[in-house]
Amino acid sequence: MNFEDRLIADAQWVLKKSWSVRFIIIAAFLSGLEVVVPLFSDTIPRGSFATLSFIVTAAAFVARFVAQSRDE
Repeated sequence: MNFEDRLIADAQWVLKKSWSVRFIIIAAFLSGLEVVVPLFSDTIPRGSFATLSFIVTAAAFVARFVAQSRDE
């Protein structure tokens, strides 16, 4: 059984439209900023992007269990 046979029927829609995936992408971006921004700026408090990343990851967790309509 290959990987594509194991995907859900609407995997392409989920990847493009689901809020949980969008939140995960934002969390990954914030995690990257946590590493890069301190190299260029001392004005942003340490841990601020990590905190934002945690909040967005928690939102992704919640969004995973909320039904979305196909109209979005």
